[in-house]
Amino acid sequence: MNLPNKLSLMRIILVPFILLFMIPIHIGSFEPSGWNEFICEYGMIIAAVLFVIASVTDLFDGKIARKYNLITNLGKFLDPLADKMLVICILIALVDLGRISSIWVCIIIVREFAVSGIRMLASAKGVVIAAKMIGKIKTVTQMVAISYLMFETLLIKIIDAASSCDLADITEGVQVVGNVLLIISVIMTIISGVDYLLKNKDFLKETK
Repeated sequence: MNLPNKLSLMRIILVPFILLFMIPIHIGSFEPSGWNEFICEYGMIIAAVLFVIASVTDLFDGKIARKYNLITNLGKFLDPLADKMLVICILIALVDLGRISSIWVCIIIVREFAVSGIRMLASAKGVVIAAKMIGKIKTVTQMVAISYLMFETLLIKIIDAASSCDLADITEGVQVVGNVLLIISVIMTIISGVDYLLKNKDFLKETK
């Protein structure tokens, strides 16, 4: 396995660790109070740092693959899979934490199912569709929005300590920016999905 594929695999491996630090543990009546207190206080910051690290690997794996001609069919499969797992899992966790509406996540998931369906049809015909630039832009906007949402709590604390503004106003202002970034990422998700469908519509036609 070459380096770009290892970076994509590392991105996949980081996902459960990010979720571990994002969400307090509640399994039936089992709730480790000490751990959950730590997660509520510091967990999101650790998860956000891990998410940024995972996002950076997405930037480097593609550049390395193109620079050193290490583009493989496995890489064409692993790279978008890692992106989808990272983005969707963290967005679902943010829904669970009550920060965002599930409607945004549903839109993103529907887009990914549609694109994955076309990839499967193309694969059946022996074609491996690589990620396009507009898809990469979509992924970047998603990762920027998610990174911001995950750092919101820390950002609110920093602004609150540095200013005399009311905490409620600070929180509202910080969250408005997060909401705007999320909406931009969803818009890019829709645009890239439509572009993908139009450019690969031939795979949707039945062959006799």
